[in-house]
Amino acid sequence: MRDALFSHEQARAFYDRFGAWQDRQRFYEDDAVEEMLRHMALDEARSVCEFGCGTGRLAETLMRERLPERARYLGVDVSATMVALARRRLAPFGDRAGVRLTDGAPRLDLPDACVDRFLSTYVLDLLGAEDIRTLLSEAHRVLEPGGRLGLASLTRGTTLASKLVMKGWTLLRRMSPALVGGCRPIALETYVGGIWDVRHRATVVRFGMPSEVLVAVRR
Repeated sequence: MRDALFSHEQARAFYDRFGAWQDRQRFYEDDAVEEMLRHMALDEARSVCEFGCGTGRLAETLMRERLPERARYLGVDVSATMVALARRRLAPFGDRAGVRLTDGAPRLDLPDACVDRFLSTYVLDLLGAEDIRTLLSEAHRVLEPGGRLGLASLTRGTTLASKLVMKGWTLLRRMSPALVGGCRPIALETYVGGIWDVRHRATVVRFGMPSEVLVAVRR
């Protein structure tokens, strides 16, 4: 059976409905995101772009705890609900933090070499292979040389428990992508190479849910 993908419109509709419930997924996401952040050298960052900022929970953590006081943040998301939630969360940081609504296409309305950190967590596993490649090409374009790329996504199981969980997940997704938010296990390392220097890669399993973490530097 062919793997069904969410369209950009389906993703927008789903996450508009899902709203703040997205933060319920932190039980398996947080450890992987923390693993990624440890390798992003955020204490040296000046400008961060996050593709798929969701409710702004990660953005708030970055602004409060991880980034230098003068660092700036821009998040983009396809869901108007998520954008509203993120803007409310980031309001205390004034013009240092902004959030934009997009049409879901993996193109960035940003100039070349304008940021030094690019993040995307649990978004690429929603996208088709062509969109993933386009987004990573865009990330390379907007990052300055030496800038860091940080990714986290669902991946294939590496332990018996995680393999069983992902088998069940895949079966549910084939029945209806909406049952699992359109997400599917992918291998990030198959998309990152050549123009990137991979600095860190790990698989983090939490409650049977496997996540791949990858940090790379723009060549």
